[in-house]
Amino acid sequence: MRKLRKRIFFGAGYNTVFFGSGRREFHPKQPMPTFETYLREAAQGTLAQIPHPEFDEGVVANFMAGRFLKQGNLPGFLPMMVPGLKGKPCVRVEGACGSGGLGLAAAVKSLLADMADSVFVAGFEVQNTLKAVYVADVLAGAGYFNGDRKNGHAYFFPGTFSDRAGAYGERYGKDAARQGMAKWYEQSILNARKNPKAQEFHNTTKDLFQLGMTPPDGRKFVSHLNLYDCSKVSDGASSLVAVSEEGARKLGLKLSDLVELAGFQGSEGDITEKPPDPTVLENTGRAALGALEMAGVGRKDVGVLELHDCFSITGLLALESIGFAKPGGAGKMVLDGLTASQGELPTNLSGGLGGFGHPVGGTGVRQMVDLLEQLTGKAPNQVKSGKDHGMMVSMGGNDKTVTALVVKRSA
Repeated sequence: MRKLRKRIFFGAGYNTVFFGSGRREFHPKQPMPTFETYLREAAQGTLAQIPHPEFDEGVVANFMAGRFLKQGNLPGFLPMMVPGLKGKPCVRVEGACGSGGLGLAAAVKSLLADMADSVFVAGFEVQNTLKAVYVADVLAGAGYFNGDRKNGHAYFFPGTFSDRAGAYGERYGKDAARQGMAKWYEQSILNARKNPKAQEFHNTTKDLFQLGMTPPDGRKFVSHLNLYDCSKVSDGASSLVAVSEEGARKLGLKLSDLVELAGFQGSEGDITEKPPDPTVLENTGRAALGALEMAGVGRKDVGVLELHDCFSITGLLALESIGFAKPGGAGKMVLDGLTASQGELPTNLSGGLGGFGHPVGGTGVRQMVDLLEQLTGKAPNQVKSGKDHGMMVSMGGNDKTVTALVVKRSA
């Protein structure tokens, strides 16, 4: 079993508002914040928490700036965000919706290799430059474009996960699956209402569960998911710093304000292959269990969980694939309140991708910011689970590019 050869920490996290439909200030026909605006705000939010912000390296995570913004060479924006990064090594990482998790892992590896003591990490996406119907086509680049895309659904990824939801319903019961997904939606929005920066913060719908129970209509959308099962088009950025003990000392950070990395694991699938079992997220399970093994803890030790729930069915499948629920049992687990804020396994207290929003390249970094805030007692939707560990799973594409990280309270 591999172990970390030195102590690694995350701190000084910051999320911008995740912007898009649902926010009261969102007007699609009016000028919107630029990507530079999000990047500067995120960086300033992180720098304001660091007494001596001089970093050795920089990492920026992003998926499709080349198409959404017609902008490449993203490492060049890191010195704009953090002037101290001029002349320092900087890199951009991409792994579809799992880009943020890859960015965190890239920073950790530089620290473990003794190439750096401190790494500034940012993740972002701005998607509202296009209409939603075109966004779906851009995001299809997270799949095998020359294979599945040509013969796939018009709404490519909603269709892909609709197929998973259909297979899940056939195996474990359609009514039970729909109820579990509806409850997941309700939980996401209720959590998002407690976070002023969440895209669904202003959602005032009274009967969320009934809305989540809306029957899917394949003639208008996809066959096994409704619109409320899907995360929305989002703009936003998140940033933090990854440091060694020496890096924390140089930056003037207190270990009590940080979280310590306990374990991490990546798992990659063959993008040209279809999943052998659509009801299982193989790479999600493999990465999460590997991260727990490195951390030397079990599932029962996780006090707060951040899952990649691009669709409600993805949240249920992740719970089962990691082993938090038995096959077919995640829906009941959610319906019974075990994943709610006061449940045994508080999950996606941020609101997750469906509630907080999903600017795809930034989501993985956002997940770590939320774990950091929970474990240091600074979260908008704070819970006290009595446990010291938190876990996040960052997933790209159809369970192809996955990074899981386990962190713990620092002492």
